[in-house]
Amino acid sequence: MHVNLPVNRARWCDLDWIVDLLTATIVPTHLGAWLVPDERRRPAVIAAVARIWTEHALLFGDAFLLRDGTAATVWFHRYRPIPPPPRYDERLDDASGEHAVRFRRVDHLLAARRPAEAHNHLAFLAAPPDPDRAGQAAAVLAGSHRHMDNVGLPTYAEAHGDDDLRLYRRLGYRSRQRLSCPGGATVNLLWRPVRPVPIIPSTLATRPVRPAGATTPNRPLVVAVDVAGGGAGARR
Repeated sequence: MHVNLPVNRARWCDLDWIVDLLTATIVPTHLGAWLVPDERRRPAVIAAVARIWTEHALLFGDAFLLRDGTAATVWFHRYRPIPPPPRYDERLDDASGEHAVRFRRVDHLLAARRPAEAHNHLAFLAAPPDPDRAGQAAAVLAGSHRHMDNVGLPTYAEAHGDDDLRLYRRLGYRSRQRLSCPGGATVNLLWRPVRPVPIIPSTLATRPVRPAGATTPNRPLVVAVDVAGGGAGARR
């Protein structure tokens, strides 16, 4: 498993690639089949809706890609209320047509169970079917955590499928609820507590702290003799 593969923070130029990964991940699932029963139309509809949410995540969250482009994660920073995507109802209708009611049903089902407290929301784990999918999913999720944990918030996730559930649990997620979705799909709602951020000792030299009431450290007493005046004085 390639858990140490580099992960890059996605940019707007990566939008199409992430949408392709999401589409390839969702289309073969039970949920994807229920959302768009027509197999021929399903990829285009899923891609159009995935684009809406990925664009929104790049504005109100983050997305990360494995450097080899085989997997991605899409996140929302929910430390404050997030507005819906601009013109969402209109865009969803345009993207999904008669299937929009199904997308809205799933949206409402998941939103109703989302925690109210501040958290990072792992909205999508995009890892399409592949002989090395397990390694790719583990690598992109572990790499994403290395970035997201710096925010100091717990993580909420929705796991679609037993393989993803096992991966999440291995990475510290705890089950909150098992949700039955339309079409026979199940979604596991998960919570990952705040991870402590390691404190790296400073390499800068520090001056020793002088105890309260201490005077200047003792230095050798020097007796200065004023040869001209014949006097003498002590100084440190």
